[in-house]
Amino acid sequence: MSVEGALRKYLVKPEGKFTLADRETNDKSLFDGEKVDHDPYLDELREELKIQQNHLYAENKNRLLVVIQAMDTGGKDGTVKSVFSKVDPQGIHVEPFKKPSEDDLAHDFLWRVHSQVPRNGQIVVFNRSHYEDIIAVRVKKIYPEKIWKPRYQHIIDFERMLAEEGTTIIKLFLHISKDEQRKRLQARLDNVVKHWKFNPDDLKDRARWDDFQEVYEDVIRKTSTEHAPWYVIPADRKWYRNLVVARIIVDTMKGLDMKFPIADWMAEDIVID
Repeated sequence: MSVEGALRKYLVKPEGKFTLADRETNDKSLFDGEKVDHDPYLDELREELKIQQNHLYAENKNRLLVVIQAMDTGGKDGTVKSVFSKVDPQGIHVEPFKKPSEDDLAHDFLWRVHSQVPRNGQIVVFNRSHYEDIIAVRVKKIYPEKIWKPRYQHIIDFERMLAEEGTTIIKLFLHISKDEQRKRLQARLDNVVKHWKFNPDDLKDRARWDDFQEVYEDVIRKTSTEHAPWYVIPADRKWYRNLVVARIIVDTMKGLDMKFPIADWMAEDIVID
């Protein structure tokens, strides 16, 4: 997979023209091979990510926040498990944002999010995120427009503050087709071992597919910024999705030009009895 190719091809340019319909869900154009050929390339990217994470942790200066959004069955969990499988657990935290609790709802909508952002030297992955407080709220009509509409700017300002304080932000939308979602939902029904992953309420969201697509498109277009860009990842092919996500994260981290700290002592002067 071409270095930096994914950064360019799947980026949603700030204030540019963007529609989800123009983004393929089954694309594999950056990889000159098939599923059976991808393992060595993905392993290489995992090793590179492991090295970059070591630099991040040791330097203890930068922070990385990875935001992952998708339709149901889009592959959020699978992406995290695959891409970060070799990263030191001490340097990463995955936060799955579920339905807000009563305590969450008693505060502003970013209250539960802000406490989970990365500290120096850490990678944090949001499995769903603060964007649910626009997307789900808007599609399901939980709150009126006067509540969710100002949240666009609140989020842009929140992410700008994080970036200016030293957090690098990568936002990933795992883009699957409606037909691929049908296949994945059916696979969960057909396999008793996967029944725990099936939620009948997912069918209610599937019935709102077009509404979700419209809102995702609007959110991505309006909140992809220089300091917190969105990438739309073709996700019908799980193996290609993982390659692209790993490539984007590795290349972004390399761009931070991190280095191991230089010791303030001379190794040759130290004698261990």
